[in-house]
Amino acid sequence: MSKGEVKEVDVSETNDHVLLNIVQEEDLVQSIREKMENTSSFHRINRVPDEPKEGSEDSYSPKLVSIGPLHHGVDNLKDAEEHKWCYLNTLVSRKPINTETILENCVQTLRSLEDKARKCYGENTNEHIGSNEFVQMMLLDSGFLIELFIKFAIKGFRRRDDMFFSDSEMFFRLRCDLILMENQIPFFVLHQVFHLVPIPKECSTYSLIQLALLFFRKLIPGEGVVTTERYSPDIHHLLDLIHHFYLPTSLQIHSNGTQKHMHNVLHLHDVIGIKFKKAISESVMNIRLTKNKVLEIPTLKLHRYSEVLFKNMLAMEQCGGKKHVASYVYLMKSLVKSAEDASYLTEREILDSSLYNDKEIYELIKELHVKFDVKDFYYSGLCEKANGYKKKNKWKEWRQKISSVYKKTVKGISC
Repeated sequence: MSKGEVKEVDVSETNDHVLLNIVQEEDLVQSIREKMENTSSFHRINRVPDEPKEGSEDSYSPKLVSIGPLHHGVDNLKDAEEHKWCYLNTLVSRKPINTETILENCVQTLRSLEDKARKCYGENTNEHIGSNEFVQMMLLDSGFLIELFIKFAIKGFRRRDDMFFSDSEMFFRLRCDLILMENQIPFFVLHQVFHLVPIPKECSTYSLIQLALLFFRKLIPGEGVVTTERYSPDIHHLLDLIHHFYLPTSLQIHSNGTQKHMHNVLHLHDVIGIKFKKAISESVMNIRLTKNKVLEIPTLKLHRYSEVLFKNMLAMEQCGGKKHVASYVYLMKSLVKSAEDASYLTEREILDSSLYNDKEIYELIKELHVKFDVKDFYYSGLCEKANGYKKKNKWKEWRQKISSVYKKTVKGISC
């Protein structure tokens, strides 16, 4: 090409190239986004495996209210559906705002979240629940839960004939149903609906998390006000929210990851010489063994919800994630091998229950099903440390005691 000539450029070819790059980038972004969503929410709500469920179906299946698709439409739960609709109606109609507009916004938002929400379940919900029914179910269940939390927080919003609040046994069954692993909806669904419906001014200072924690306060370990600092922003569902408050906050003791054995309480005390002391800690799972051979364990309060709650937290961990609760339960099962072990810990306020006697506490702990690999045992280092102590030399102890008594006697005589 001679000097001064201008090279012709095929504009259409250039535009096609740019368009191709844009399409490829959009496809890549879409692919990355889908992978992130699948990883973060994939199969977070599952059916309980057959092994722990065998013989204990009542601890895993709702008796009063269905939440989510896994028990949706079950005959013995249909009676509560009408009450759920009443709760939703009260929620969206409380303020003088166009109810239809609120419902349209909720449906539109939930429709956009439908695919993501379905992926949270460990089975194909498309097989038995169509799109409209699924979106309606998510709105109904979310609205019911939000209004339930509001009524619990503010007594003035409750009707005297409310079936859930007028009967203590009914309320107990309801709260049990809401902590079942199979009876959950994704928390992001609940969160979205919470910000679309009119919340009464009496609850305007509460977040959804705070309302939920207020409702489940009795199930959360520790005394006083529950702070929201303990929970992760990545909450999967209500059971997962409660589960966060059972996680350890202290550093894990280093171990080689091969130790699961721990002697029972009386053996550790009588044979090894380990003492037990109630610990004051922000987590019930912050257990430590001091240099003075004192096993410090925070108080575990056992109540009517304990069995159902622990069984469902264990089932949740069995389906994936770290085995913190499973490790804690396994350790307690190792320590409490009899009613006498339970009695020893009760006397030291490590176990606390006004509902169960020592034998019943032992039976409750014994019934909890635990299954995990030794490498996932959180207290492996603690067990190694405890098992590293030698047995007490009883003859040496007796000599020391006799010597001490003799010295005191001689001193008394000389006086």
